Amino acid sequence: MNKIIKIIPGVLVCFLVAFVAQWIEELLPIHMIGASIIAMFLGMFGNHFFQVDSLKEGFKFTSKKLLKLAIILLGASLSIQTILTVGRMSLTVMFFTLLTCFGGGYFIGKLLGLDWKISNLISAGTGICGGSAIAAIAPVIEAKDEEIAYAMSATFIFDMLMILAFPIMGNALGLSDMAYGLWAGTAVNDTSSVVAAGYAFSEAAGDFATMVKLTRTLAIIPTVVIFACIHMYLKKKENQEATKLQINAYEVSQTEQIGEILHHHQVEKKSVPFLALFPWFIVGFVMMAILNSLGYIPSNVSLLAKDISKFLMVAALAAIGFHTSFKDMKQAGTKPMLHGFIISLLVVIVAIVVEYSMGLV
Repeated sequence: MNKIIKIIPGVLVCFLVAFVAQWIEELLPIHMIGASIIAMFLGMFGNHFFQVDSLKEGFKFTSKKLLKLAIILLGASLSIQTILTVGRMSLTVMFFTLLTCFGGGYFIGKLLGLDWKISNLISAGTGICGGSAIAAIAPVIEAKDEEIAYAMSATFIFDMLMILAFPIMGNALGLSDMAYGLWAGTAVNDTSSVVAAGYAFSEAAGDFATMVKLTRTLAIIPTVVIFACIHMYLKKKENQEATKLQINAYEVSQTEQIGEILHHHQVEKKSVPFLALFPWFIVGFVMMAILNSLGYIPSNVSLLAKDISKFLMVAALAAIGFHTSFKDMKQAGTKPMLHGFIISLLVVIVAIVVEYSMGLV
């Protein structure tokens, strides 16, 4: 009971910030900035001007536990049937943009000397759906709060530029409503930004861009599973290397002690349960997506789950903001921003090139 009482104040503060962030988003004449970004920056401002120890437990609970619950509920709003609605052409463009994000992102991250977690969070945010993808993948790879903030900021800045530039470029290229909607839906990051960029061109383009974006969001499902497996493999490798170092610390003559360590490591290896290696909330997320795709979740329940998921994600990002300082972000330098800019620019180019090659332009 004492533990619950400890977390309540911090959770309520995060919920309050989430409400304010959603209210600010609704006030904007054009939904250029998503509530998640607003909440994160509000949290960072709060962290900069005041810090209350009694709230920290609630912030931690919101950024870790409630974020995982939000991811599970997100699965209930995803349906494979969306792919059939939009069709093969959007999947082809998405395949190449995702390949660019994660393939190109890997090499660019290496070149810039970025940690693999930050690099892949930026790639996921750029390639899939901005803040939602970053929030979904972050707990899978055990990313730090500041790494999440770097990735969110890197994708957010480019999104702001794209909202202004896309309609101008679309008109200059003489794109049809469908071609422009496909381009915006696959190349602009966050959902709010896709909607803003799409409807700035035309209503038909906005409708199609939104549908493409919903299809693109489904890439979260295989992506989180893949990253869960990658992280599981890396942790297993780290444990093996740690054991080798432990063994090497002993004299070769002490064979009994070495045998004891090896035996202990083998027992540990055998006794690790599946759910300890593969995150439980990802299992829940995938199961919910499957149930929704098969029609077992009523549409009104699916919509409610989506709303709750979105709100909890906004609250979680507020909590992450409260854990992140502007000073820490400044120390990271411009490399994460440069990574986000290069990847986003490559995606914009690749998407339109693929459309031209398919004869859609």
